[in-house]
Amino acid sequence: MSETNEQPSEGASPSTASGRANLPWHWLPFVVALVLAIAGVAYTNVSHQPLVGYWEFLALAIAVVCVVTRWRELDSKQAQFRLIWTQALHWVAVLVTMNIMLVSGVQQLLPTPATSLVLLTLLALGTFLAGLSLLSPEICFLGIAMGAAVPALSWLKQSIVFFLLAAIFVVGIGMAVWLSFGPRGRA
Repeated sequence: MSETNEQPSEGASPSTASGRANLPWHWLPFVVALVLAIAGVAYTNVSHQPLVGYWEFLALAIAVVCVVTRWRELDSKQAQFRLIWTQALHWVAVLVTMNIMLVSGVQQLLPTPATSLVLLTLLALGTFLAGLSLLSPEICFLGIAMGAAVPALSWLKQSIVFFLLAAIFVVGIGMAVWLSFGPRGRA
C-alpha cells in the first residue's frame, strides 16, 4: 500500500533511520502546545494580567493539531469533512466555555492567576476529550499533561515559600550541629 511496504527489504537500517528521523517531527506539535500552555500560565503568574487572546489562540492551535494529525489517516472527502466539523464544534464549545469564565461577573470571583489555571484546565479537558474522540493517545496525553500542569504550577508557586523555610531550617540545624560538635565544641 505504501512505498515502504513495496521496497525490497535489504536491511532494517534505511526504514528504521527514516522512522527515527520523523519521530521528533511527529511529537513537535504536541510538545510545542504543552510548552505554550505552561508558558502562558507562568507569564500570567508573573505579570498578574490575564491573557485572554492567548488562551483562545492556543485552543485554536490545538484544534488545528487535532485535525492535521488525523488528516493523513482518512481516505474519503466525507471522512475529512466530518473530522473538520466535529472538531470545529468541539473546539467552539471549549471556546464558549472559556469565554464564560471570562465574563466580568465570573472573573471578579477569581484572581488573575486562578483565571489562567481555570482556562488551562478547560483547555486540558477539551484536549483530552478531543483525543478520546479521535482515538489519539498523543492528544490524550497532551490533555493529561496540561491537566497535570495545573496542580503542579499551583503547588510550585505555593511551595517556593515552603522550600525556602525548609532550607533556612536545614541551614540553622547544620549551624547548630556544627557549633556544638565543631572544633570549639570538642576542646
